Amino acid sequence: MSMELPIGQVDRKGFMTGYLEALALVERLHRLLLDVIKDEFERVGVLEINAVQALLLFNIGDNEVTAGELKSRGYYQGSNVSYNLKKLVELDYMHHQRCEIDRRSVRVRLTPRGREIRDIVAGLFSRHAEGLEGKDVISRDGIADITASLKRVERYWSDQIRYIY
Repeated sequence: MSMELPIGQVDRKGFMTGYLEALALVERLHRLLLDVIKDEFERVGVLEINAVQALLLFNIGDNEVTAGELKSRGYYQGSNVSYNLKKLVELDYMHHQRCEIDRRSVRVRLTPRGREIRDIVAGLFSRHAEGLEGKDVISRDGIADITASLKRVERYWSDQIRYIY
């Protein structure tokens, strides 16, 4: 026998269960993404950088940015951006230069070696996108719906950080 909720009342327990499942899935997917990138780099023989560093190179792309900008964009939470940037500069994947206006700030951009890594990750993501769509894992509309939903959650969480202490 199913019990219907009064009009306007939300099934909070059911929603909470779904919310916690979604949170766990996002976390697992991120860890799995790092494993997929690590496996690709092992396959092509790139062993001196890790998956977080490869994502950093991919996300910088053709831009010139500061470490602060990378952090403020929301990338690499839980990882030490400064350490990874320093390591990538030492390994000649990234070039750094002090900002002329604000000497405390360092701007970084990819070297040719860094662009090679970015291209490997881009190729991997391109193959994944083709496979997901080609094997009917998810449609264009489905990926658009997921992205829109995740952006709404991101906005909600950002508002929580900014306005509620």
